[in-house]
Amino acid sequence: MPTTLGQNQYGKAENRVVTITRDGATHHIKDLNVSVSLSGDLDEVHHSGSNAHVLPTDTMKNTVYAFAKEHGIESPEQFGIVLARHFVTTRDPIDRARVRIEEYAWERIGTGGGGGTGTGGGGGEAGGHSFVRRGQETRVTQVTFDGERVEVVSGLKDLTVLNSTDSEFWGFAKDPYTTLKEAYDRILATDVSARWRYGWSGGESGDGGEGGVPDWNESYEQSKRHVLTAFAETYSLSLQQTLHRMGTRVLEHRDEIDEIRFSLPNKHHFLVDLAPFGIKNDTPDGAVYVAADRPYGLIEATVLRDGADARIAPDLTTL
Repeated sequence: MPTTLGQNQYGKAENRVVTITRDGATHHIKDLNVSVSLSGDLDEVHHSGSNAHVLPTDTMKNTVYAFAKEHGIESPEQFGIVLARHFVTTRDPIDRARVRIEEYAWERIGTGGGGGTGTGGGGGEAGGHSFVRRGQETRVTQVTFDGERVEVVSGLKDLTVLNSTDSEFWGFAKDPYTTLKEAYDRILATDVSARWRYGWSGGESGDGGEGGVPDWNESYEQSKRHVLTAFAETYSLSLQQTLHRMGTRVLEHRDEIDEIRFSLPNKHHFLVDLAPFGIKNDTPDGAVYVAADRPYGLIEATVLRDGADARIAPDLTTL
């Protein structure tokens, strides 16, 4: 039976890279998980098993570590761009490289030396070489290079947020299977997964004719700040409304971003029925809830700058 080879790619996934930069007694840490995937003229390896066009994935791994030393890691975006361009420009059979990076954040441990600020140890000066893993969220980026254009899609995942009030949900459609009661004051909680696409497409000169390379770290921190601010300041009548406001605020304040997509699981909190114990639960001084981890509503949408194309995949798990 005749067949046709479809889209294909190969690479080295989840290369764990930790770099320590020493500035005297003060050290700086970068902790990445780097996945490289290449595609191009690779039909023959599938048809006959010829590896003539196949760069070993072990070589990809070695390149990741060597480049971490030779080029340094200023940001996941900068490192991903360097890697993607390298694999396309040095391997004729390869016409597209995709580099996905997760960054795990660390912060300094306070040593109790007084005066400064830090984490742990009851405050004190931040240790020059002691760190604790920061568990707030994971920073992510995907860099794709096709020999001409760079596409950078960055964002975050597992950023857990909660509003204990200023959220309602009522006036929804009902059918014979609807049992949910309308809520005029509820907990709104979600684990934010967001990806934003930069307008910069980076030519070989670096500026791409689009106003220069973005400050990747500043852009990440400010975009995250605007997401959190919008979540906190929006009086929510639906999680969809909150999502739209979060995306709109990022685009209003960050000119370098053209598109942002969110995937927001609605982390339901239900009042516990304490009536069997003769206890009134929801009272002016507070209430007790059960946090249900599943099933959950899943709210997803893209917010675009006017005139921009939607290019972020609808399913963020494919990024």
